[in-house]
Amino acid sequence: MTSAGDPFTIHLSDVELDDLRDRLRRSRFVHASSSRPWAGGVDPGALAGLVTEWAEAFDWRAVETSLNRLDHRLAVVQGTRLHFVRASAGAADGEPIPLLVMHGWPSSFLEMLPLIQALHAAGESRGLRFDLVIPSMPGFLFSELPEAPLTREVMADLMSELMLQLVGEARFGVFGGDIGGTVAAWIAAKHPERVLGLYMIHPPFPAAFTEPLTPAERAVLEAEAEFDEGDQGYSAIMGTRPDTIGAALIDSPAGLLAWIIDKLRDWSDAGGVLERRFDRETLLTLATLYWSTGSIGTSFRQYFDFPANAPRPVITVPAGFTLSAEAIIRDIPRSIAERACSDIRVWHPATVGGHFMAHEEPELLAGHLAEFFDEHVRPRAS
Repeated sequence: MTSAGDPFTIHLSDVELDDLRDRLRRSRFVHASSSRPWAGGVDPGALAGLVTEWAEAFDWRAVETSLNRLDHRLAVVQGTRLHFVRASAGAADGEPIPLLVMHGWPSSFLEMLPLIQALHAAGESRGLRFDLVIPSMPGFLFSELPEAPLTREVMADLMSELMLQLVGEARFGVFGGDIGGTVAAWIAAKHPERVLGLYMIHPPFPAAFTEPLTPAERAVLEAEAEFDEGDQGYSAIMGTRPDTIGAALIDSPAGLLAWIIDKLRDWSDAGGVLERRFDRETLLTLATLYWSTGSIGTSFRQYFDFPANAPRPVITVPAGFTLSAEAIIRDIPRSIAERACSDIRVWHPATVGGHFMAHEEPELLAGHLAEFFDEHVRPRAS
């Protein structure tokens, strides 16, 4: 890959850490709304335990040292500063496959880090080497917001330009989940000449359903509407009053932690037990990064700007899918994705792993990614 971007080191000052611990020690907690844990949102007792550990036992310096072993970079793309991690995974004598790997909300580049080792093993077994680009999406952590409304298309243009800086005219693969997946889909749709293949865990819907719905498609759309009735409170406020909720979360680390772990628990394949999928160090690392960068409010921008999104064109590049096992997604019929993609090569039904599959099931996902790029995308010698 072509060298680009300036080296970057993560560092929190002692003053910042002391202020964080002081705020944590002065946290106040609500009374639970129900006798059933988590019935009204984050369980106050569980939150209090995490907050105490964050203040008294969490070793940020050790985490910081570990994170800084990675190759962190900052690049300016169309006037916007973007943070990303670069990593090589696998082994091969030929040209590596550049792969852009993008996270969603309330996630970060941390979610994608387990893929480095997993793709190394999966790639090595197939004679593949991946050159990974793992960005912080615009508005998240160390990446700035652009001046334009933060639509999926704007993010796609930024990421495509970043890859142009990194790999020149070489074609690259795109992978993502949640927001990162929709951005990957936009890159594939808008810049097909640059994309080797698209891989997602959340299949894209078409810009419009122009043909009559099948019974399976109608069932999924009805189930999605019903699911949203109980789950959309977070997105409703972030999409309409982001600065109001943002004011609370940017000033209270306990509140910030609650807002994040509520969705990590709900959307992961954790069976309602958060720590089945996320160890406490991971949770507190993620919260510390959001806190120290003051980026929780800017991470909401793509919700607030969502109405500015245009219809996405049909995706014509080779596409592959591993469905997450979360509600609704696991039941999406292939026919919905076929309305959005004209060249689906791989379709793995849901088995395990939720919204944050790169973290939850990195070996499974890496195996599927390696299979897709090896058997369905990589040019073969004649």
